[in-house]
Amino acid sequence: MNRFLKLVNFEINRASKLFASLLAIVAVSQFAGVVVRSKSYVSEASRVMREQSITQAEFLSSHGTISFSQIITSLWFLGPIALSAALLILYIFLIWYRDWFGKNTFIYRLLMLPTERINIFFAKATAIVLLVLGLIAFQLFLLPMQQTILESLVPAEFLGYSDYHHALNSFWFLSLIIPHSFDQFLLSYGVGIMAVFLLFTAILFERSFRWKGIVIGILFIIFAGLLLMAPFFAEDMLYPTELLLLEGVLLILITALSIVISRFLLNKKVTV
Repeated sequence: MNRFLKLVNFEINRASKLFASLLAIVAVSQFAGVVVRSKSYVSEASRVMREQSITQAEFLSSHGTISFSQIITSLWFLGPIALSAALLILYIFLIWYRDWFGKNTFIYRLLMLPTERINIFFAKATAIVLLVLGLIAFQLFLLPMQQTILESLVPAEFLGYSDYHHALNSFWFLSLIIPHSFDQFLLSYGVGIMAVFLLFTAILFERSFRWKGIVIGILFIIFAGLLLMAPFFAEDMLYPTELLLLEGVLLILITALSIVISRFLLNKKVTV
């Protein structure tokens, strides 16, 4: 366990600059978005009421209020989230391939460590999961402050319902990455962890068999995806709880299969 934790710490340290950069981008862009959108709305309201000589009530009737939902679904807010997701997906590949293609081919040193090779697999997967959870936790930390800034910049009479919990649940993409129930959390992040394991296995297929391995890896991912989607073809015959339970079982089985295959590849096919 001590060696595994050292491997996890090592991978986290290697990703620290990327992680810090993503945190900075998220914070700067989203806070800028709150300020810009809020001031723009207030400025537009003042201009329209002045130029058209209309009352506040008339403006609100024709233009509506501003809410946190409008802020949270803007490019200022979603852009850095999408960028973070894209870079973390790219990092799933980088976390392995930089060890092979770096100038010192570091993978050989990793594989020669006095520990089970599968621990390298688990350490890299754990690092990815911790990076994702760290970004989500940071986002949840920012939301109350962003809502407070919106409420301080926009007069109360111009504010619509601005609770950030409601804003998160009103947009499918955000409710997917920040689930509002424990069941949704388990399903969303269970699928995410499974996807990381599948991609890791596909990478090991490629490292073991090169071009043939790419094909095998793609077919393995397709097979896993079809297997996971199979219960939805019988959705009308299952209760929601039964469907959720079946999906959970399949997630565990697919993840276990991925681990078994990866262990075999690391021990028997990936050589130093």
